Amino acid sequence: MGYNKAEGVGEMQNKVQVQNRLKRISGQISGIHKMVEDDRYCVDILTQVAAVRSALDAMGVELLTGHIQGCVAGHGTETEHECASRMTQEELIEEVRVSLGRFLK
Repeated sequence: MGYNKAEGVGEMQNKVQVQNRLKRISGQISGIHKMVEDDRYCVDILTQVAAVRSALDAMGVELLTGHIQGCVAGHGTETEHECASRMTQEELIEEVRVSLGRFLK
């Protein structure tokens, strides 16, 4: 999922896929909310919480991979997002390091 200027400003190659994934995750969270309301067994709820965390992690990996491909490795090739184009490649690498630190907590 990298930024692609050919598709227009702010458009990402897999934007629809990410939005669909977020809708599924939102549905899973709504399901957990209903499970709590219905006083479901705690272990069943925890299983669904683990599934949501896994789905968010997978989406995060996709977003980070796209960022590295389009904005860091593609820096200076006009494939990067306009925010990344204002940064040096060293600044982008530091940004990835900080993001990874947050992601892995």
